[in-house]
Amino acid sequence: MLTTPQDSLYRWLDQQGEAFGAPGMDPRWTSSLKDSVGCAYSASSRIWFTVSHGILNEIYHPTIDHPQTRDLGLLVSDGASFVHEEKRDMIPSFEYIHPEALGVRYTNVDKEGRYQLVKEIICDPHHSVVLMHVRLEAGPNGSEEFLNKLRIFALLAPHMDGGGAGNSARAVDVAGKKFLLAWKNRWTLAMSADCGFSRVSCGFVGSSDGWHDLTDNFRMDWQFGSATNGNLALTGEIDLRDGSREFTLGIGVGDSHHSALSKTMGSLSVAFATNSARFLEQWQRAASPYRLATKSGDRGMLMQTSNNILLAHEDKTYSGAFVASASIPWGQAKGDDDLGGYHLVWTRDMVQTASALLACGRVDTARRALVYLACTQRPDGGFAQNFWIDGRPYWTGVQLDEVAFPLILTWRIWKAGGLGNWDVFPFIERAAGFLVRNAPITHQERWEENSGYSPSTLAAVIGGLICAAEMARAHQSAELADFLEQFADWIELHLEDWTVTNDGVLLPEVKRHYMRIRPPESGEAIDREGPGTEKIHLNNRPAGTPYEFEARQIIDGGFLELVRYGIRRADDPLMVDSLKVVDAILKRDLPQGPSWLRYNYDGYGQTTTGGPYHGTGQGRPWPLLTGERAHYELAAGRDISDLIKTYEGYATAGNMLPEQLWDEPDLPEEHLKFGGPTGAACPLVWAHAEYLKLLRSAYDGQVFDRIEPVYQRYGKFKSEHGHARSAHHGRAHEKCIEIFSQHRPIQTITLNATLRVLSEKRFVLVWTDNNWQTTNSTQSRGLGSAGFAADIHPDQRQNPSGLSLTFFWPEENRWLGHNYEVRIEE
Repeated sequence: MLTTPQDSLYRWLDQQGEAFGAPGMDPRWTSSLKDSVGCAYSASSRIWFTVSHGILNEIYHPTIDHPQTRDLGLLVSDGASFVHEEKRDMIPSFEYIHPEALGVRYTNVDKEGRYQLVKEIICDPHHSVVLMHVRLEAGPNGSEEFLNKLRIFALLAPHMDGGGAGNSARAVDVAGKKFLLAWKNRWTLAMSADCGFSRVSCGFVGSSDGWHDLTDNFRMDWQFGSATNGNLALTGEIDLRDGSREFTLGIGVGDSHHSALSKTMGSLSVAFATNSARFLEQWQRAASPYRLATKSGDRGMLMQTSNNILLAHEDKTYSGAFVASASIPWGQAKGDDDLGGYHLVWTRDMVQTASALLACGRVDTARRALVYLACTQRPDGGFAQNFWIDGRPYWTGVQLDEVAFPLILTWRIWKAGGLGNWDVFPFIERAAGFLVRNAPITHQERWEENSGYSPSTLAAVIGGLICAAEMARAHQSAELADFLEQFADWIELHLEDWTVTNDGVLLPEVKRHYMRIRPPESGEAIDREGPGTEKIHLNNRPAGTPYEFEARQIIDGGFLELVRYGIRRADDPLMVDSLKVVDAILKRDLPQGPSWLRYNYDGYGQTTTGGPYHGTGQGRPWPLLTGERAHYELAAGRDISDLIKTYEGYATAGNMLPEQLWDEPDLPEEHLKFGGPTGAACPLVWAHAEYLKLLRSAYDGQVFDRIEPVYQRYGKFKSEHGHARSAHHGRAHEKCIEIFSQHRPIQTITLNATLRVLSEKRFVLVWTDNNWQTTNSTQSRGLGSAGFAADIHPDQRQNPSGLSLTFFWPEENRWLGHNYEVRIEE
């Protein structure tokens, strides 16, 4: 067995020696369908837990992206005729200990009604220990004689340092109590009970674990003192010899054996009732946005839990860092190779969370999130697709909305007077510069799969640039502000050119509608609407099914973001027509009400047979999309109370909002119910954030996310025909500027348009309008992180037929080496 430098410090229990069956079965995580996520409200208790199916699941420590266990359940045996496993053989019912706190209570009932286990689970209010208080009670068909026969065993599956493989464990005696220790790398877990264990054993999953031991003859015969370097299960028999039927289990995690042991023993030395009272008192200090409950359909129950869930997903070491979910989608089918799950930071999800906290009046918490984002901003002004709590990137995609959203959040906090002494100008200037250098084409849109022109991404980019411009002007940077506004105007001018098909094929009576995404152009840059026949390659499609489609064949509801931020009106005819297509193709009627798919032909979801997503599947409805639709309906002036009730109907017994819903008949063998959660993430924090913002929007009578300067610049003007260019009359931006850059060289401009040429380095633009009979040179001007720009205005051009241009970079004494041609059309 492995030894450690601390071996001589402890009274190890060798017992029956090393367990057999190393290294055990391949490790798997557990169900992502959580009944709740819990933690103490205090920052000193750096531990989190999740629960489902009547048992404790993952324990996270020291940060919320760092799981240390798979699950902990109880086994019950009479020693002669049966052994019951809670999650398989008992009927659980769930409730919160108090509606304002994330402490949970399970009542797990024997199917024959002979006994029940009442369990309360909290975190030590000051230390990194999870506490589970258990009470054994007689059921309606039980008796004292029967209860006296029962033996209870704790079965823990450590997944230390984020994985089930390579764990080691030993039994140890500390001050006369038996403990189970598990460790890997720098982390150690300790488990014991306040009444002590009468027997303990370390084993390998699938061979020498406690489940196999007890199911053999209903007694605990194995007492292995150690199990080394494998996938482990630790078993402890609760010492009930004094006749008591109540006990408290403690599971503490630390960076050494001594740390884990002392935390656990210290917590168990305090009465559970005392720890519980302090736990509840802390949560009750976290003010809830009670006024929003007036717009709920459930008397504020989901509002309260959503508020707590958002707060619980903030890390306590890296202040302001919010993860997307403390779950691993389809975890029971995934092993150590899935390191991240959803317990990572996505800038998109995190800004949704921070915005919802703003909607709840938590300005300081939202500022913490913004400060954290500033600390993770890359040198180029962008953000990683997602990252660990400590800022290390995980996936490598570039998503423009994830750069735009922090600009919008900054503007909101600024308007709320919440920035304090922080000068945010360098932060926003760099992010805005990244957008200028990379927009309008995003490497990935909000569903993280395809590149091109995305309505939802471009809505965020326009909003972010206008927010950045207003803040830049407030920082006496008027030239930069004008430039950012004009860049946003250019994108807004071409929104329909880039994202609309005029030859739709999804609904015969609607030919013109928004597409999910239009791939990047090959050849001439898109400057006008077209049929949308460019090809999209969809990921996650099942084998033997099509995976390549025309852009006009795929639609999502992302264009609704144009209304949310104030870029388009809800009554725009193009918006209305596009929703007809969305409802015909993506809408699903569930028992709770309507919900919508992300997009048609989506492959990210439960399979057609109900199996877990394993790289392929079928997309299912997302509750948060009901919230997005409700926001649109509010903007259109309609009553949304029914949609709010529908949204609330998606919540589980623990008021968790899932990522996806099952939209087919019940499949009991797969634990899937029509309208119920699938095996995707639950809770999805974004879904809870959308719900809170929806309540705030209903309370205000206006979409909370609307950006007022964006609405004043674009959205307040009505389009008679639903065409962007027909809507420009009378708007604040009247000058037509076309943007040219080497990563997106355009080939055509109109006669009255200014050609604005961009480059990341200082340059001289050398150009001619008469086939180089004469030559013009235009010096570029610096725009900070946005790079450099040079303009050719209409009145500078003598020949209206076209331009030839090239670049010279004086600091490098380098010419481009070829020319670009730009046609001029009336």
